[in-house]
Amino acid sequence: MEDCVTPRMTTLRKNIAAATAGMVLAAPLAVTAFTTPAVAAETNVDNPFVGADWYVNPYWSDNVNEEADSVQSSDPTLAAKMRAIADEPTAVWMDRTSAIEGNVDGPGLRFHLDEALEQKQGNDPIVLQLVIYNLPGRDCYALASNGELPATAEGLRKYKEEYIDAITEILAEPKYRDLRIVTTIEPDSLPNLTTNMHDPKCVEAEPYYKEGVAYALSELSDIQGVYNYVDAAHSGWLGWEDNATGSVQTFTEVAQMTNKGFDSIHGFVTNTANTTPLNEPFLPDPSKQVGGQPIRSSDYYEWNTAFDEADWTADLYRRLVAAGFPSDIGMLVDTSRNGWGGPDRPTAASTSSDLNTYVDQSRVDQRTHRGAWCNAAGAGIGERPQAAPTDFPNSHLDAYVWVKPPGESDGSSSEIPNDEGKGFDRMCDPTFNSPKLNGLLTGALPNAPVSGKWFSEQFQELVANAYPVIDPDGVDPDPEPTDPDPEPTDPTDPDPDPTDPDPEPTDPTDPDPEPTDPTDPGEGGTCDVTYTTNDWNSGFTATVKITNTSTQPINGWSLAFTFPAGQQITNLWSATNTSTGSTATITNAAWNPTINAGQTVEFGFNGTHNGNNPAPTSFTLNGATCS
Repeated sequence: MEDCVTPRMTTLRKNIAAATAGMVLAAPLAVTAFTTPAVAAETNVDNPFVGADWYVNPYWSDNVNEEADSVQSSDPTLAAKMRAIADEPTAVWMDRTSAIEGNVDGPGLRFHLDEALEQKQGNDPIVLQLVIYNLPGRDCYALASNGELPATAEGLRKYKEEYIDAITEILAEPKYRDLRIVTTIEPDSLPNLTTNMHDPKCVEAEPYYKEGVAYALSELSDIQGVYNYVDAAHSGWLGWEDNATGSVQTFTEVAQMTNKGFDSIHGFVTNTANTTPLNEPFLPDPSKQVGGQPIRSSDYYEWNTAFDEADWTADLYRRLVAAGFPSDIGMLVDTSRNGWGGPDRPTAASTSSDLNTYVDQSRVDQRTHRGAWCNAAGAGIGERPQAAPTDFPNSHLDAYVWVKPPGESDGSSSEIPNDEGKGFDRMCDPTFNSPKLNGLLTGALPNAPVSGKWFSEQFQELVANAYPVIDPDGVDPDPEPTDPDPEPTDPTDPDPDPTDPDPEPTDPTDPDPEPTDPTDPGEGGTCDVTYTTNDWNSGFTATVKITNTSTQPINGWSLAFTFPAGQQITNLWSATNTSTGSTATITNAAWNPTINAGQTVEFGFNGTHNGNNPAPTSFTLNGATCS
């Protein structure tokens, strides 16, 4: 997402809902229109998160648990930390029209609503967080999360009729009247109209942003149980005086364009998909003098007095109320990636007398520049989701939330063709000295997939660097010990030498003459392939997952299969396509050649068919048959 913002079942606990059983991606669901409005189960409350359970997306939880499985043997402590957060609530992103019914990236809106009903405990309310993110000309000042709709009258028509209307028709169905739906409205949109109107694409998008957001707010606010929170960027974007003033003017203008005015907005959400800290504990006073200069004048803060999200939400609240918004307006902060823990986190303020050295040694935000927004290296998970936190009373916080599911990429670090309209933004390229960052390197992680795709390396770093530190207490850090003794329960064999897991090898004369070929997964059954598709008319999107079920790593892989009905691949990502006709040969990308024992890699592609799209019946990996 632009500037400093880019764009899977455990036990249910109070205020953090549990997850349910594993999900299998189903065929697209049909959108059904209902003309009868839903009957309200309750009047909207001041803070929808208080006294409620929170929906856990099982699709995200599955990703987390799979990641934990993949690092179990190499780092059981990290794996335990991952499992400890697998039941945290994260938002569901409706990032294109196909997301409403479900696509290659996950199930559709009804799936999540139905799952929320399953997770709902008795009469207790449950909150489901939904990101509305598909404006015409989306993300006008960046490329990584551009959208499917152009900034045109036709794009706006499709946004209203095929996207917003389709969502509201589902949300208004009577069966969902007992859910609380918290929406994040269009990340990156209105803030761009404050700071980036020098860009022709943002000038072109302006009327569609305003009318589109106003329409979304009007239609969603007509549904009982929906709570709209408008995206308000973050302190490193709108914290300067002029930017803050301009953004509130834009928020006010758009609110007045809606059917209910200020009442169409329940609150604002900051730091969406960003890594700006909640608090800079060692820099509490922007006016503090170091070397005869206020620290707000440092190269890093550039005279912006809002050093963190606590500062920005307090200032934003004050300005909104002064502009006519009701005093009970609430704030949300996305804390999914702003923890900045790990070994590089400072423990005290610097003692340097040099201004920039003092700031650089004192700040917990370790980015190269506050405008560095893409897959920031060194970042960590922040505060866990929490209702009504009391840490910063002037901020009027309704909750800490995880809008951006940790582990989902902000954008690709190199160009990757895709069918989602997402381009390659060099702000995601770790080798790029960006003019937007005063010529500094972006500080982005390498090997990143396109925005929204699972980014294993980033998730591992986020968990390792979490602050507060993730406590895996109660989670077995090694639930599947790698004891190869096939008969550990034989009471007649106590195994007196614990350092020898198998005192009676079955064939001591043959120690496995070919154990050193890591590229050969061995006989059939040592690799597993899952192949799923989402079909439409004469096209389809396929997701392929390869799991190494052998005991050796695979260094460099090639998957071969044959389409049984003449299907053709038209566009592939996260791998290299060397197919010929109906015979597909897919090899690893430069960044994912290794599949460790027990680990899974995933790639996807778009294809065409002639009305018949049966799945391939067999797969071979490096010449070995997979199950």
